[in-house]
Amino acid sequence: MEQNELKSKIEELQEIVDTHSKIVFFGGAGVSTESGIPDFRSVDGLYHQQYDYPPETILSHSFYLRNREEFYRFYRAKMLCPDAKPNDAHKKLAELEAAGKLIGVVTQNIDGLHQAAGSKRVYELHGSVLRNYCERCGEFYDLEYLMGTTGVPTCEKCGSPIKPDVVLYEEGLDSDTISGAVSAIASADVLIIGGTSLAVYPAAGLIDYFRGDKLVVINMSPTDRDRYADLLISAPIGKVLSQINV
Repeated sequence: MEQNELKSKIEELQEIVDTHSKIVFFGGAGVSTESGIPDFRSVDGLYHQQYDYPPETILSHSFYLRNREEFYRFYRAKMLCPDAKPNDAHKKLAELEAAGKLIGVVTQNIDGLHQAAGSKRVYELHGSVLRNYCERCGEFYDLEYLMGTTGVPTCEKCGSPIKPDVVLYEEGLDSDTISGAVSAIASADVLIIGGTSLAVYPAAGLIDYFRGDKLVVINMSPTDRDRYADLLISAPIGKVLSQINV
């Protein structure tokens, strides 16, 4: 995108932000790539590397049940980025919420960076690596505890396996999280979609509940919702949002 065109589109986004007060942000992996967290579907992402099993298989519920050792070997090596910090996109969204402009963040990411930046109303559709629970007694374990274990982590209280609070393939989304996300999107007057290819369902289908005034899409690659967007910006999400004044 030409610099002048980008400048003009950012000015248009600024106008939308200035004139609306019920904004919802719907984001995906592209929001966190600027924090050094790999995008599964990018050219250099996890899907394009070689493993004994495809990542989709390893990160499935059935694989987890039958091969926890291999699951955790992959999970620790490729899914956990404990040193990642919020980037400009996360920070600006937190600022917008604090200013009373943004009413919610709906994210497909599991890294917890929105909360680390200060966002309060975050709907984590696919869970979070920061939360882990014993499969039997439900005892909570944080990321630091998990990082300090090897093999299959087990509960200190009952000895049962500990499972990350992330939604694996073949698992359903949390109903309360879905309900909150749908409510936020349905009540928004602006929906900003950013850093997502909208290829993962049912998560991507939630944007169908938007009935507001302005649909904004900020993404480096095309999405199937581009043709419905009132404003389409093909640029890095952090670069765009960092230039918005709150």
